[in-house]
Amino acid sequence: MANNENIKEANRPELPSFTGALRTHSIKMPEEIYKVSGIVINGRRIKSVIFTTDIAIIRNCNADAVLAVYPFTPQQAISHAIIMAAPIPVFCGIGGGTTAGMRSAHMAQDAEAQGAFGVVVNAPFPVDNISTVKEFIDIPIIATVVSENADIQAILDAGASILNVSAAAKTPELVKKIKEKFPGVPVIATGGPTPESIKATVDAGANCISYTPPSTAELFTEMMKKYRGDNSND
Repeated sequence: MANNENIKEANRPELPSFTGALRTHSIKMPEEIYKVSGIVINGRRIKSVIFTTDIAIIRNCNADAVLAVYPFTPQQAISHAIIMAAPIPVFCGIGGGTTAGMRSAHMAQDAEAQGAFGVVVNAPFPVDNISTVKEFIDIPIIATVVSENADIQAILDAGASILNVSAAAKTPELVKKIKEKFPGVPVIATGGPTPESIKATVDAGANCISYTPPSTAELFTEMMKKYRGDNSND
């Protein structure tokens, strides 16, 4: 099998690529991510999702989609700005522990009208509210799962199409348990900060990996060190 894979790799045609001189400094998704199967939404295959609301980062990365979720009450102005600026599909947060009910349903409807590819409900989000949101939209509902205590069957029955697993260091373990019980359910999962953690999540069965990029402040720090010729870690 290994020999066959090597032969296939050797016979694979070189992939043409182009990068403009001004866009060489951008955020690249870790190569380990692309071992996943991906999730096809309206004909578009998505393997990598960048977790940010920073428009500058969204415009300068090679992710397949954006996970636009933030720790404040969702606002149409924010989702609209991100969707208009993003050159890739956007999954918009519409509620969680604070925002729910009809407000989330209307947020979801507005997000779809603005062009969102899906909406995200954070944990904790009442299961019956997922059913309410489902009545308003025709794009996927992505339900965030943070622990094995979540009632996955109820979440799916209520209308969620995709699970977003975010359980910190326990993410690979939780993904594996979900996939064993619900093998056909699409799963987005946090990959963690290292190639090893991403690989563990991929091996657990995740179909898509969400990646948290460095902040613009961190990127600026590294850039200015380079410009100053400063190789120190201070």
